[in-house]
Formats: sequence, structure tokens, C-alpha cells
Amino acid sequence: MSVSFSPLVPLWVLGVLAALAVVVVLVSLLARGPTALVRGVALALVLAGLANPSLLQEQREPVKDVVAVLVDRTTSQTLSDRATQTDRAKAEVERRLAALPDIEVRTADVTDSEGGGDGTRLFAALSDLLSDVPAERIAGAIVVTDGVVHDVPAQASLLGFKAPLHALITGHVEEVDRRVTLLEAPRFGIVGKDQVVRVEVAERGGTGRARLTLRRDGVSLGTVEVATNRPVPLPVHIEHGGPNVVEIEVGPLDGELTAANNRAVLTIEGIREKLRVLLVSGEPHPGERTWRNLLKSDANVDLVHFTILRPPEKQDGTPINELSLIAFPTRELFQQKIKEFDLIIFDRYANQSVLPSLYYENIVRYVRDGGALLVAAGPEYASAASLARTPLVSVLPAIPDGRIEENPFRAAVTPLGQRHPVTRELPGSETEPPRWGEWARLIGARVSQGSVVMDGIGERPLVVLAREQKGRVALLLSDHAWLWARNYRGGGPYLDLLRRTSHWLMKEPELEEEALRATGHGREISIERQTMGDDPGSVTITAPSGSETTVALSPDKPGLFRAAATAREQGLYRLRSGELMAFVSVGPENPRELADVFSDTGRLQPLAEATGGSVRRIEAAASGVSVPRIVEVRSGSRFTGADWIGIRPSDSAVVRGVSVFPLGIGLIALGLLLGAVLAAWLAEGRLPGQNRA
Repeated sequence: MSVSFSPLVPLWVLGVLAALAVVVVLVSLLARGPTALVRGVALALVLAGLANPSLLQEQREPVKDVVAVLVDRTTSQTLSDRATQTDRAKAEVERRLAALPDIEVRTADVTDSEGGGDGTRLFAALSDLLSDVPAERIAGAIVVTDGVVHDVPAQASLLGFKAPLHALITGHVEEVDRRVTLLEAPRFGIVGKDQVVRVEVAERGGTGRARLTLRRDGVSLGTVEVATNRPVPLPVHIEHGGPNVVEIEVGPLDGELTAANNRAVLTIEGIREKLRVLLVSGEPHPGERTWRNLLKSDANVDLVHFTILRPPEKQDGTPINELSLIAFPTRELFQQKIKEFDLIIFDRYANQSVLPSLYYENIVRYVRDGGALLVAAGPEYASAASLARTPLVSVLPAIPDGRIEENPFRAAVTPLGQRHPVTRELPGSETEPPRWGEWARLIGARVSQGSVVMDGIGERPLVVLAREQKGRVALLLSDHAWLWARNYRGGGPYLDLLRRTSHWLMKEPELEEEALRATGHGREISIERQTMGDDPGSVTITAPSGSETTVALSPDKPGLFRAAATAREQGLYRLRSGELMAFVSVGPENPRELADVFSDTGRLQPLAEATGGSVRRIEAAASGVSVPRIVEVRSGSRFTGADWIGIRPSDSAVVRGVSVFPLGIGLIALGLLLGAVLAAWLAEGRLPGQNRA
């Protein structure tokens, strides 16, 4: 039962009337003495009537209190015998809670999927589990975990309820493990230079020394012995542009918890500081400007361009001091600094005795050591001054046959070229004949090596691409690419053709003829296989745990095959197709869940104690786990003891109905009011000195 008020007048009116009543009673007391109290009672009854008091009677139905039980099922809980401990602890907690009356148990398993898989998001799951429960109905929370939790609230008030939190910790006190920690992991590196990665081998129960193995794109870069628990700098050579996947692996310890954290992975994006290109034009011609404009349009290209304007046979006796021409620095370019160039282009260059044989031999070595050479041939290639008559012939993919076709023709992508990344889907090649303008000259040649990706009149080779040991060579058997640039008869995709050819020569990863690529999208791995053959075979996928699966590829475009696979684990996956390897990371490259796998009581201790709860290990030699008793504690601020943990019942109830009994309205109230007024009149009528009728 309770009393409620529903005033018949506004509260401010009721307040004013009460103040006036107090003034009247005080004045009456001074003037008439104690008998004025009877008048005060009458006024109080009037005010009470205006306040409209009522008696309320509620029909309540008790409701059960809620206890949350969270079970950690993340990756770290699969180590050692933690999973067995967890199952036994969960069963025992549920059994003991079931024996308590008026308790509703809510249980949830927390997996790696919580929070995107980056660590154990235990309290996010707890908030979701209790989101529809009023805070006063929550009697407590019990979590079964190894203590490796990554979203512990800073304060108990952030939990959203005032009830004890108890943590039952799995695992063992004496655990052994070793892991690799990345201290400094650069995201970018300059191609051709070293990038320093700082790591630390952290261990507990180890030997103090460890052997590190460094790999880049699956290729071992060597091993080094280091001291544990100390920072170690490791130089990594950035071999190519694009992603360079670097693995740092340490040997395992005997009896350690897991070897999954013995490897750290980072991806360093290789970028070229400047692409140094040497362009040597044998003579002025319309196509020279096309090459120069193409290379100068790229801000990342550092172009060095020379044009031979005065060949030796044009000596006319003019004194040297009267010539304004810059001497061609052959020794500096082709002997001292040749290795500084990423690409050398000979544009309609003829052997005019400007370069001695020694320098051609330097170019051959430059190519075979990993350099790039592009020859854009004109009529001079079929003459006696051809570059094919120099030592350079040993790396050229086609030898001139002496013929020069000077009839209009449309260049066409060959069946092999439709597979090659340089010419596949070249804009305009999707129709027959291609939607681009004609060229008017083709230099005849016999191909000795490489791939003919475009041809001309009578299917004679036009663009030939070849590999020469570590380097690459491209041969363009026409000097009329500039017609496309001038939009002759509709022009053509000269930018795409020349730029792709140049980038292929400089080993851009996306233009490799044989390549295996993989990307991760959530739990799905997308696989792409580029090949010049008809059957790329299958792809073998190795999971972080070492298990292998085989995936068949399906054709997508000429030379391009695709497949998809579902990842069941988080970590680094290795893909192999023949000699090719690719890597893809599912989830974080170095998951927080495996960064520190030791079972821990310290992370949850402050929060549990702030709620009156406890954190305790449950390992026991005999039974496997030791779960404390669970009791109800109705008063006090501590909910834990030596062998027990407590929950706080709230005695909450749901109101099912309300009965209202008005007190200020009705015959009883009217009688009380009239009685008070009559009593005041009689009392004041007996005062001495009053006139009587």
C-alpha cells in the first residue's frame, strides 16, 4: 500500500492557499489562543481535500534475476588443455546455477568473429547478451576465459549494471611460449633499397637465444641468431614494385603453447623513387616527339634523351669550337652509369660507329643482369648499320630479313597477345578488324625467341617481347606508332601500348605473363592466375595450421583464370601453382589473439574487484578444474570468499495491477470537513467576552 496525490487545482494555487492558511492560523493563535488550532485543522482538511489523496494497492509478480555466463571460445582457448577446462567449468557453473531458485541463466559463446576477429571482444558480447535486461534484474556475470581479453572497460560503471563480475581463468601458471613481435613495420619501401624492420623475439621459459628466418615472397633471405627479449633490426631488400610479403619466423621451443605466433608477417609496398630512362634517338623523325612526350608526361620518370644530329659520316670540316652540339657522353652513359638506368630505349638508332663494340657488350651484360632494353626499329634496322650486326644481337628477339613493307596495314593482336597482359584487352582490339588507324611501314624480321604479341602485314611480327636471363627486351618493328598519336585515320591506343610495354620491361607485377595473385575479402579468398598456357593446373592452399586444400581454376578471360575459397582460419595463407607462390592474410596479419597467449589474471582483476567479484584460476591436478560454490548474497559489497563466489539477488517484481482508493472525496471526507468546521465554531463560541444571541 502507498499514498499518492492528484491535486484538483494547480500546485502553485495549492501552495498559495497553504501559505494563507498558515498565516490565518498564526494570527488566530495570537488573537484567540489555543482554540485557533481547531480552525487550523479545518483548513488543513480543506487543503487535503484539494490535494486529493488516494491509497494505491499494487499487485506484484516476482521475476527471476538474470546471471550471464560467457564462455571464451577464441583461438587462444584452443591451446593446451584450455578447451577441456572450459567445457568442464561451463558445465559445473550451469549445474550450480540451476540449483538456485528464481535465477535465469543466459549463456553465450564468444568466438573470433566478435569485433572482426581482432582479439577477444568479451565485454562487447556481454553487452549484447544483457541488452534487453533492466540493470536492476542483473544479479551477476560469470566468464570462463584464459584472461586474454582485449576490450576490458576502464571503469566498472561502464558495464551498465551494479552486480559482481567473476572470472574463472583457464590455463596454467607455468606456461612456455615464444613469439615474434613487430616493433617497427614500415608500410612502404624504395625498390632496389633496403628497408629496416625492427622485431623482438619474446619468450617465457626459453633459452635466451633464437634463430630467425627471413623470407620475402616465400623465398628465404637467410637466417640469423639473436638474443631473445631484445629489439633486433633486420634489413629487407625491396626487390620489386607492389606488395613485398615479408615473413619473419623463429624456431619453436619444446613444449610451447603454440607455434602460430612464431611467425610475423608484414606487407611492404615497393615504390620506385624515380624511373631513370635513357632514350637515344638515332636521328630526328616524327616519332621522336611521341616517345619524349610519353615519358615526360609521367612525373615518376627521370628522362635522359639524346638525339644523334651529326653522325661521323657528315664531317664537313667545321671546327669543334664553332659547333653548338653537346658531345654524346658515351663512356659516362654506357660504362660508368649504365646500371643506374631502369630502361634503355634505342629509337631508330643505327650503328654509326658512335658506340664501340665494348659499349654494346656492356648493354648485353646490363640486360642479362636484370636491365630492360626497348628497340623501336625503323628502316635502319634492315640496313648494314643494323643493331643486329653488333654484339647486341645476342639479346635481340628477332633478326631482320632485309625486307621493308611500306604499305598501309592495321596492327592486330595475335592469339598469344590476347593472353599477354601487355596487349590483352588493348582498347580497340575487341572488334575485327581492330578499331584503330593504319600504320604505313613494317620491318621484316625472323623471330628467334620471345613472344609475338602483335603482328602486321601477312602476320609478320610487329611487337616482340622476350626475357633474357634476369632482364627483358622488347622489339617494335615499325617507326609509325606516332600515327596513332597524331590521330591518323582515327588514331589508336598508343599510350596504352607503349606505356604497358615500358612497364612490363621494368617488371611491374601486374603485367607479369605468369603470375599468381590472391586477395582476401572477409572469409573469402579470391584467386587469380595469369598464364600464357592453356592449362594452369590447380592451386594448393596451405592454411596457417599447415592443412592443405586444392582448388580448381576456371577460365575467365584469355590467359586469366580465377577461383574462390573459404578460409576457416585466421592468419597467413600460402598459395602455390607450380613454381609460383602467393600469400594472403585473412583477418589481421598478426592477430592480437595470438600476440600474447599466456593465461592471465591481471587484465580482469581491477574490474572484477571494483564490482565486488573475483578472478581465480580453476586448474586442479585431480579433477582438472576447481569451480567455487555459487551462493546468493543479499547484503554487503563483497561477493567472494575462499571457496565461493556470490551473486546479488534483487527481489525484482512486475506490477500486474493497481487498485486506487480516494481519501479526499466522498461522504467520509465531507463528514470530517463539516465536523472540523462545527468544532471550530463551537470552540470559538465559548470564548469569554463574546456576545451571545
